[in-house]
Amino acid sequence: MTSAAILHEGLEVIAHGLDHPEGICVTPDGTVFVSGEAGQLYEIVDDEPVQRLTTEGFLLGLAADAAGRIYACDLRHRCVWRIEPDTWEREVLTAGTTDAPFVTPNWGAFDSKGRFLVTDSGEWNRSNGRILVVTPDGATRVWSTAAPNFPNGLAVAPDESCVFVLESTPGRLLSIELRSDGSAGHTSVLAELGDAVPDGVAVAEDGSLVIACYRPDVIYRWHPDDGRLEVLAEDTQGTLLAAPTNVIFVGAELDVILVPNIGRWHLTRFRPGFRGTPLFYPTDEQLGLATDSEKEER
Repeated sequence: MTSAAILHEGLEVIAHGLDHPEGICVTPDGTVFVSGEAGQLYEIVDDEPVQRLTTEGFLLGLAADAAGRIYACDLRHRCVWRIEPDTWEREVLTAGTTDAPFVTPNWGAFDSKGRFLVTDSGEWNRSNGRILVVTPDGATRVWSTAAPNFPNGLAVAPDESCVFVLESTPGRLLSIELRSDGSAGHTSVLAELGDAVPDGVAVAEDGSLVIACYRPDVIYRWHPDDGRLEVLAEDTQGTLLAAPTNVIFVGAELDVILVPNIGRWHLTRFRPGFRGTPLFYPTDEQLGLATDSEKEER
């Protein structure tokens, strides 16, 4: 691992008052949402948190679609909610498979076909995690069991050749082939993270990956050319970065990183000096939600 490029320099604390934030997402119009440990869904408005709802659960990972709906993993209710913007009404998208309900629904992401891939982390140190997929017809099935060691954050590669997955214990970065038919293929270990507990991952424009770690208080950058792990940001005092869980790129140029800190009550913001890649935001038609009249209009 190389020495830190940023350390404390450039780290900015915003959105004070969040309740131990875990999940984070950005909608197509640039609106940022963050989750809290008592089931809160916050919208970040002018760098301040505005609570939009609570499920009275424990919200983890968040994702969004083209219409701005939020997809929220809920640990307490063991489901993924689909939340409507403006009304904040919600419905259960999935509670896992029929024969094996969710244990720890943790993080989800869409591909370009409207498939929602979501980690079920299982139990800590029990190696019973898995990755599920929810298809546009509403069916949920097991997508892969190749990352059993508390699979946590994941990200779909921009070219959809694979899905990047973090295992938290022991810490590893994996890639799982995403076949053209949507099924899982070969699994590769890209990096061993030793005693670190990686949580969230985001893809940079140059193919490198940004990894937020619950332990220690550090953000890594993994380089695909040589497999090197670079310390991108670090806080040994655990104040600016405090158990950073997930990571996203925001801004018109996707050149700003936002990180929630489950160990405290804020987001950390900084400019890493490189840009991220756009996420996949499926449309109503791709999700099977378009009405017949809407389909005819298209």
